Amino acid sequence: MTPLSSRPVRTPWHAALVRRIATLWVTKMLGTTLGISGFFVLYFWVMHHPLGQPLTMPLTAVDHWVPLSDDALPLYASLWLYVGLAPALAKDRAELLLHAQAAALMAAIGLAVFWLFPTMVPVFAVDWTQYPSLQFLKSTDAGGNAFPSLHVSFAVFTAVLMTRQLRSVDAPAWVLALNWLWAAGIVYSTLATRQHVLLDVLGGTALAGFMSWITGPARRRLILVGV
Repeated sequence: MTPLSSRPVRTPWHAALVRRIATLWVTKMLGTTLGISGFFVLYFWVMHHPLGQPLTMPLTAVDHWVPLSDDALPLYASLWLYVGLAPALAKDRAELLLHAQAAALMAAIGLAVFWLFPTMVPVFAVDWTQYPSLQFLKSTDAGGNAFPSLHVSFAVFTAVLMTRQLRSVDAPAWVLALNWLWAAGIVYSTLATRQHVLLDVLGGTALAGFMSWITGPARRRLILVGV
């Protein structure tokens, strides 16, 4: 039998996460900031320069069922904090590169669809002056670039990446659950703020599912190059 004193002591999950965050933290911080900034520049350029007349996305029963909520805006905006967690928890340069390439590819696919096949959400019969926070959102993001919802794509893809990271350090089940609850809240917020409709959400989820598949352990070499 192996003496107890000679058995390797596993690092507690929270300490392992702190170690991951400290690894390449400057590169992670600058890369995430530049990546999000560059995405916004392209996103709004595509929105204002579509190749044709945007198609209005149809509503479903679910869209009528989810109530409009001013309180959903913080959840909606929290995506830009949430998406920074997966690269922050990358254990090394190879994993960070994988995440960066996957995010760039997913954004490129979404933006190409927006440009080639422009879509927009319906003009809802809402007095936006009664919802000051949402009125500001509507004035900056006019409801174009609807399908697929990249807001949903990035939330779901981040949830998948973080699940892999959290499991690798044996994080408890409640941490895994919180990760998915946050992502689900962001998905819900896209409907509750009327920024997207259900079909946009389904399209965004499908795109995230595709990216999750090609970045899985058996397929990551498809996009991970030079490592």
